[in-house]
Amino acid sequence: MKLLRFGNPNSEKPGILDKDGNIRDLSAVVSDINGASLGDDSLARIRAVSPETLPLVPDTPRIAPCVADVGKIICIGLNYADHAAEAGMSLPEEPILFFKSTSAICGPDDAVEIPRGSTSTDWEVELGVVIGRHAKYISAADAPAHVAGYCVVNDISERDFQLRRGGQWVKGKSCDTFAPLGPWLATRDEVPDPQNLGMYLAVNGRRYQDGSTRTMHFDVATVVSYISQFMSLRPGDLISTGTPPGVGMGQSPPVYLSPGDVMELGVEGLGVQKQHVVAAP
Repeated sequence: MKLLRFGNPNSEKPGILDKDGNIRDLSAVVSDINGASLGDDSLARIRAVSPETLPLVPDTPRIAPCVADVGKIICIGLNYADHAAEAGMSLPEEPILFFKSTSAICGPDDAVEIPRGSTSTDWEVELGVVIGRHAKYISAADAPAHVAGYCVVNDISERDFQLRRGGQWVKGKSCDTFAPLGPWLATRDEVPDPQNLGMYLAVNGRRYQDGSTRTMHFDVATVVSYISQFMSLRPGDLISTGTPPGVGMGQSPPVYLSPGDVMELGVEGLGVQKQHVVAAP
């Protein structure tokens, strides 16, 4: 299933894509696409309903973040071998974990703001993993059963805030609009092999990132299991699993985002995002 949310901010509704790619209103089945609706029993209840029997959503509504009420965003740093090489850094012996504020979440096609004082706002197309079942001290073998589904994430990063302002990376990762999610959440049965997905990102029509989840250093199952050794993962939590090469910081000379730029990015089977870049008010 491809689950999504649509509507203006603070009045979003749950939806599902039918076989023709039309949005159908899921409000009569679940109240929202969130942790409470992402367990196996709830997903089975949604799966039992034929999308064609649900109300067709007219016109072209705003597509909202595909998951509501995300409890936490855990990101994995330097998780692609070719991206680590681009950055001139060694691959880590264990996954590098950092947090991104949930207040950074926005819709997949919402405008992205360049924060005040920014000199180096960058892009990162990533595979997002959404948790559907409570996970604590689980093995890698058991990890896939705890995943509700997958989505596209743009892990936007202000490199000066991240690397030269002291402290943890969270400063450069958490500005408003720095976590576009969606357009939809593909349930795990739609993604039989999350380690074989093409992914790309273009700015103003030029493709900078053109990679694959095949080059992940730590695969999805390993990452989910690893995080669960340090903290509970709860339904609705999001893991952003790292980015392939081609980020702005890795260009020679570096290339960063400016107001007026347009980003387009996607992950195979998970849809496409398109964001116009604006100055923060």
